[in-house]
Amino acid sequence: MSEPALSAARLAVLGAGGWGTALARTLAQTHPNVTLWARREVLAGELRRSRFNAAYLPGVALPESVSVTSDLSAAVAGADFAFLVVPSVGMSGLLSALPRSLGVVLCAKGLAPGGTRLSELAASLGFGRVAVLSGPNHAEEIGLGLPAATVVASRDEAFARTVQAELMTPSLRVYTSLDVPGVELGGVLKNVVAVAAGLGDGLQLGDNARASVITRGLREMARYLDGQGAQDDTVYGLSGLGDLVATATSRHSRNRAAGEALARGEAPEQGGKVVEGLRTARLLSAWAQESGVELPIVQGVAAVSEGRLSPQQALAVLMQREAKAEG
Repeated sequence: MSEPALSAARLAVLGAGGWGTALARTLAQTHPNVTLWARREVLAGELRRSRFNAAYLPGVALPESVSVTSDLSAAVAGADFAFLVVPSVGMSGLLSALPRSLGVVLCAKGLAPGGTRLSELAASLGFGRVAVLSGPNHAEEIGLGLPAATVVASRDEAFARTVQAELMTPSLRVYTSLDVPGVELGGVLKNVVAVAAGLGDGLQLGDNARASVITRGLREMARYLDGQGAQDDTVYGLSGLGDLVATATSRHSRNRAAGEALARGEAPEQGGKVVEGLRTARLLSAWAQESGVELPIVQGVAAVSEGRLSPQQALAVLMQREAKAEG
């Protein structure tokens, strides 16, 4: 197989966690001008020295061509666009510090405070070129160059195609979409269902229970996305079903692992790694109660994470719901 052609584009990856490090490594295959920004100089210095991110992505070497800095202004200077790979709770602060002329690709799978979508947040702050990236993309596998597919969604079709062209590699296939709410919210909700799958695994409920959670969880995702103006088919694509299967079954999934920890009575968030599904469950549970939309799995995860129900009690609530036709 011939080597991929190098691109002249200058790209910034903002956030040096596992996914940010994996993205920087992937982009470096075809881009000699990639800058990775780490919020903490201690981490930036370690990455420059060792080229390994031992805390967040062990075993994956960062190419020498990737520049690493903790200076945000320097990271985005001259960049054609930037991938924002920080937890959703930190996205507002990061966006506020960036020039509004910069094109941004939002890679977090969570909601801003109050339940606002991150793309809506970026638009409200004055960014004109906004895209979201989602799909079954565990950093541990992307970082090793294993084959995967992802989808980039933007209302600006030209920007989506630009990101697609710059991100595509022999091991990463990139699709585009104009359905920003569908792609964005699919990535958000699958985390909650993955926590529920982890709860079942932690309780050793078996394969049938896991398959039931995934299937009924997908139905909840479709129900919520429909109410948010998403296209009907998006939930069955990479950012919906694809990402759900990966996150609810993989050993790499921190959301599934958080569910297992809750089932064992342990703290679900460890090592400084954010579990987006727990926060999302609390936000959407409140929304479901106010709107009257049925999201029983989401509400069960929220109740367990808040300590209102034990995992066994949440399971009993789900199993004792009124009998009905599938749908």
